[in-house]
Amino acid sequence: MSATTITAGQKQSAAYETLALYIDGRFLGAEGRKTEPVYNPATGEVLAQLPHATRADLDAALAAAERAFATWSRTSPLERSAVLRKVADLARARAESIGRNITLDQGKPIAESVGEVQVCAEHAEWHAEECRRIYGRVIPARRHDVRQLVLREPVGVCTAFTPWNFPFNQAIRKMVAALGAGCTLVLKGPETAPSAVVALARLFHDAGLPAGCLNVVWGVPAEVSDYLIRSPIVRKVSFTGSIPVGKQLAALAGAHMKRGTWELGGHSPAIVFDDANVDQAATTLARFKTRNAGQVCVSPSRFYVQSGVYDRFAAKFIEVMRSTRVGDGLEKATQMGPLAHARRVDVMQAFVDDARSRGGEVVFGGARLASPGNFFSPTVVTGLPDDARLMTEEPFGPIAPLTPFTDPQDAIRRANSLPYGLAAYLFTESLKTATMAAGAIEAGMININHFGMALAETPFGGIKESGIGSEGGAETFDGYLVTKFVTHC
Repeated sequence: MSATTITAGQKQSAAYETLALYIDGRFLGAEGRKTEPVYNPATGEVLAQLPHATRADLDAALAAAERAFATWSRTSPLERSAVLRKVADLARARAESIGRNITLDQGKPIAESVGEVQVCAEHAEWHAEECRRIYGRVIPARRHDVRQLVLREPVGVCTAFTPWNFPFNQAIRKMVAALGAGCTLVLKGPETAPSAVVALARLFHDAGLPAGCLNVVWGVPAEVSDYLIRSPIVRKVSFTGSIPVGKQLAALAGAHMKRGTWELGGHSPAIVFDDANVDQAATTLARFKTRNAGQVCVSPSRFYVQSGVYDRFAAKFIEVMRSTRVGDGLEKATQMGPLAHARRVDVMQAFVDDARSRGGEVVFGGARLASPGNFFSPTVVTGLPDDARLMTEEPFGPIAPLTPFTDPQDAIRRANSLPYGLAAYLFTESLKTATMAAGAIEAGMININHFGMALAETPFGGIKESGIGSEGGAETFDGYLVTKFVTHC
């Protein structure tokens, strides 16, 4: 099946997640609340109605988190660890059903959805281990009768806002970091792909997390975020999403002296040098470009290929993009599903139109695929100037601009020319070139000859306008802890 073919999709054989708020240990339905429809992006059909939180619901969630913090912050790390371990076990046991619902409301292929849940069980386990190792220290004193201690304590009630592209992954990262540190949390997930976050609430509920420690709310994003961040109960904000929205929320948090972790957008350069394994580089990058239909913050999105291998790389890259099976994510053969939202199809077309107007050649794809869903063809564009939209704005879709370079220093300059700094990809067989380029590229994460990010044990975060702070790895609790110095004699 080619990238221009849409498959029909399987019949829904099981019920979609029952959507709800989760406040103070209770699941609350739509009774008396405003709702919004949740759509299947592959078919356009309505899956369910999502209840919005009222102002009273938000106040109840904040009050519950504040009340729970008084006890949860003082629980043994062993107790917190046991809850997180149980969450990991339950996630693995329910991965198939949770993954199916992610495919229904987000669109990605079922293998990616189930894999997202299974991999995230590792995040729960990692934090279960690391929360037992939140250490302070003793500072030698200048007097024999003085003791100087440094304590790491949970910051307090946190609020988090998570995106739709990896609805399970992005939410659980914030949940396990906050709860593992001893904080409590009010989280607003993505209204367009809510099933994963509701499923997470059920996992923590069934794992025995005390009421109030985790609360899930829904609503108009700007209204909910403004209300929660302004609340004097909230001490820390965590956000994953676009740079414009992140800047607005960071400014609001800063105005109220709230700590924050910000994982924002990227426009990841991929640099392929003459001495690279060209077939491996082209195949790896093309497959990763179409993952989740390109709706990945670390997706390679600017391709700089050294002139000596440019033609060979382009031929292989186009071959792999052309062979991508596009269709309903419930079909097992599907390699790329629809875009999550109908508006994203129009955005992709606008990128293509701008590329053509700037002299670019669309060598493959470049158009919406005929179907009732939000399908856009994997697309390859060549011949673009560096100031074209595709080279300066994050496409967040399955479009790849290829451009040649001659001088490696010129490629690095072009890669660093934007305000983004999330991820970058280098392909070379030379240790000297790899070391030079990794040191020169301005990004929070550098991948050389493979994709190696987003593991539970490694930090994930960007620099420049791509964000502040990291999630995962030994750094994972830094944003959820305060430092207290105690001296006594």
